[in-house]
Amino acid sequence: MEERRGASDRAPRRPWRNHRVLLGVTGGIAAYKAVQLARDLTLLGADVDVVMTDAAAQFVGPLSFEGVTGRRVHRDIREPGHALDHIRLARDADVICVAPATADFLARAAAGRANDLLGAVLLATQAPVLVCPAMNDRMWAHPQTQANADHVQAALSYEIVGPGIGPLAYDEGEGAGRMVEPDRIIEHVGRALESPGPLRDRTVVVTAGPTQEALDPVRFLSNHSSGRMGFALAAAAWRRGARVELVSGPSEVPPPWGPKLVSVQTAADMDEAMRGAVEQADVLIMAAAVADFRPAGPAAGKIKKSEAPASVPLEAVPDILAGARSAMPDGAVLVGFALETDDARANALKKLEEKDLDLIVLNDATRPGAGFGVSTNEVVILGRDGAEEALPVLTKDEVAERILDHLETLLAGRA
Repeated sequence: MEERRGASDRAPRRPWRNHRVLLGVTGGIAAYKAVQLARDLTLLGADVDVVMTDAAAQFVGPLSFEGVTGRRVHRDIREPGHALDHIRLARDADVICVAPATADFLARAAAGRANDLLGAVLLATQAPVLVCPAMNDRMWAHPQTQANADHVQAALSYEIVGPGIGPLAYDEGEGAGRMVEPDRIIEHVGRALESPGPLRDRTVVVTAGPTQEALDPVRFLSNHSSGRMGFALAAAAWRRGARVELVSGPSEVPPPWGPKLVSVQTAADMDEAMRGAVEQADVLIMAAAVADFRPAGPAAGKIKKSEAPASVPLEAVPDILAGARSAMPDGAVLVGFALETDDARANALKKLEEKDLDLIVLNDATRPGAGFGVSTNEVVILGRDGAEEALPVLTKDEVAERILDHLETLLAGRA
C-alpha cells in the first residue's frame, strides 16, 4: 500500500485550528481508526464533536473518544435535555466527516433518513460533508451501494473520500473497501475548512527534494535535501483548493496526499517533467535542491577503489528555472528558493533579479533549525516589489502557509 504524508506536525495550526469538526462514527470494524482521527484533529487545534451510532458503540467505546477529544460524545437523539442537539451540532459544525461510513449508513444518507442522531444532523446542516466508506469489497461493488454513493455526491454534494485498496477484515483478502488512513482524511478535512481564496482552482506546480547525478551505476552526487519544504508547500496549496502537481526527486519522507506526484531522479529528468507541467501553470514554486553540477561522463560500470580517478570532471546541469519561466503563461507567479552560506541576502536578491522571480525564499544554511534535514526552517521572504518578511524559526508546514499568504496577495493583485 502506497504511503503518503499527512498533517505531520500534531500541533495547532491552519486550517484546523479553532474550527469545529463533527466526526460521525458508524458501525464498522474501522471504527477503531476513528479514535486516532479524533485525536489528531484535536491536536491540530480543532474542536471535535463525536456523534456515534448505536452500532459504532459495539466496536469502540464512547470513553475512548472522550479521552482523546476532552469533549462529550453524542449518541441518542431522544436523550432527555438534549432534544435539540441535532440542530445545535449541525449549526456549529464547520465540516462534518463520517468515518467509517458503512454501506447501511450510505443507504440511509441517500434516502434522507433521520432515525438516529447522525442522520438528523446531516439533514439539518449546511456544512460540507465528507464520507469515508468502509466495508467489504463485494458490498462496495454492489450496484445499490454504488448508486447510493453516486446520489450523495451528485444530489447532496457530499465528498466521498476513498475507499482504499488493501487488506480487509480477517480472512477476506484484499480489495477496494477499506477506510483510508486518518492522515489522508485529515488533509481532506483541512481542504474543506479552507475558505475560498486566490489559489482556489489555480494550477500550481511545486518541485521538491534533491536530484541525484550518477557517478557510476551505484554512486551519485546529491545533497542533503529531504523534500519536506516542497512537500509542505504542495500540501498547503492543495488544501487551499489548487490543482497541484508535485515534481519530486528521491526522498525518504512520504509525499503528501492530494497533489499529483511525479517522481524524478536527475536534474535532466526534472527538466523534462517540468516542460509540459508549467505550460498551463498559474504558479511555479521551485523548492527542489537541484544539483548545479553532474559528472561529465558517468562510468558504465562500478568504479573500483583501486581505479578511483584523481578527479571527476563536472559539467553544469540544465537551468530548469530559466526554461520554466520561458514556458509559463503571462501573469504566472514564479517563486524560487536560495539556500546560502555566505552573503546570503545579496545572493538571494541577485537570484531574484537574474531569474526574473516574483518571490524568493532565503535560507541561511548556517543557522540552527534551518535548511536541510530538519522539520523547521528560518527564512526571509523577498519580493520583486521590495517587500520583505523575516520569519522566526517555524515548522516547515507553518513556513509554507506564510509563503502562500504572500503568493495569494500577488495573485489577487493580478486578478
